[in-house]
Amino acid sequence: MAASTSAAAASLPSSLHRPARRLCRRRSLLRAASTTAPPSPDLSIQLSPRPSPPASPPLVPSLARDRAEDLQAESRAMTRAAAATVYTPELLASRYGSQPFQVALRAAEVLSKLGAFGLTLLLDQRRGDESSEKRRARAVELRTILTRLGPTFVKIGQGLSTRPDLCPTEYLEELSELQDSLPTFPDEEAFACIERELGFPLDSIYSAMSPSPIAAASLGQVYKARLKFSGQLVAVKVQRPGIEDAIGRDFYLLRGLGFLINKYVDFISTDAVALIDEFARRVFQELNYVQEGQNARRFKKLYADKQDILVPDIFWDYTSAKVLTMEWIEGVKLNQQAAIESQGLKVLDLVNIGIQCSLRQLLEYGYFHADPHPGNILATPEGKLAFLDFGMMSETPEDARVAIIGHVVHMVNRDYEAMARDYYALDFLEPDVDVSPIVPALKNFFDDALDSTVSELNFKTIVDGLGAVLYQYPFNGMLYFV
Repeated sequence: MAASTSAAAASLPSSLHRPARRLCRRRSLLRAASTTAPPSPDLSIQLSPRPSPPASPPLVPSLARDRAEDLQAESRAMTRAAAATVYTPELLASRYGSQPFQVALRAAEVLSKLGAFGLTLLLDQRRGDESSEKRRARAVELRTILTRLGPTFVKIGQGLSTRPDLCPTEYLEELSELQDSLPTFPDEEAFACIERELGFPLDSIYSAMSPSPIAAASLGQVYKARLKFSGQLVAVKVQRPGIEDAIGRDFYLLRGLGFLINKYVDFISTDAVALIDEFARRVFQELNYVQEGQNARRFKKLYADKQDILVPDIFWDYTSAKVLTMEWIEGVKLNQQAAIESQGLKVLDLVNIGIQCSLRQLLEYGYFHADPHPGNILATPEGKLAFLDFGMMSETPEDARVAIIGHVVHMVNRDYEAMARDYYALDFLEPDVDVSPIVPALKNFFDDALDSTVSELNFKTIVDGLGAVLYQYPFNGMLYFV
């Protein structure tokens, strides 16, 4: 979740008004509470205990569990998520092939909005009006359209925001707003989902909870809470209601579009259907929060052995397919340079930590965080990098890891012709693409970057410059980098 554990939660309201009659009982629980422990300044809503709760969840702190107990808790979470959907093309066909009317309505909505946007781009091109200001304005329009079209297209926009080979800089910057600044859904639906998924009343799990989400992204939203059994602060991610059906219908439409592209669009050599299937498979995996917890555990085992890397613990007894409870981490987003420096931290030190961890992910184990935008990596007050949101992970094949190592060696040696040829081995370029025009662009970019001193480096300029190189030439993205 994009900003799931940001320290940006301000003072929250002291009460929450709930109109639904059936929720009057829960409303009475949201009041100033206990005298046994002072509330967090961010958690003004307290859930007071029931006189005689019918049941209560396990009361064993995760930090005190031995490995066997932790595995048992994880097994119980897996049981709760046993019915989670696994993506297959056949699944989409069986669900939506018999809904032609609903599919047609959705297709008309998507095509009308995106078609109108495409027409404005065409008119801009014919008028010769493609200035940076105009591209910025069109990027804002696209972000608004994708937000209104819903979670599937928000995910597509998030993916495009990290693809400088596909989008100009203005679009990259604007689409990055989709990472953690999205509309929320009603809190009552979120609280009801927690109780339904975990099988316990809210007040028997958490002693306090923020009355509104502290972050919202494409698939869910995050609350800050305090565990009742231990008093520990946690982040509670809750999935958007009805999202699986909405996403499934959209991917059914996109697969149909992919078949048309494969058949009639000659200049696109990539198998569009295979690309859509891979993307859909990963999005459906993100819908299973138990899988995300397991991803976090694996990532922590591989990379948190370094003291400057932090991965939050997962509380398995309070996790299911649609609810994820994880350790709360205070921190600042990496794109908030002033806030980082105000804590006495050096941005370049954090960049160095990030580069080393990224290289380990790509080259040592090949298991990497596939959504490392600034909202998913925080700088902690202690100077650590905290990784969040493990819904989308990927693995680099061994032959690609070898090719990447060779690419780094060629870059250090400034052998730009060899660097350009590496893109064949990495499947970034088709075999019939002439790399000779790319070599001068690589030379111009990397000579400037490699000749700069550390104090002269401007990382935004570097990223923008490399993005411009990627955007000018026909680079592809490997499926495991999608």
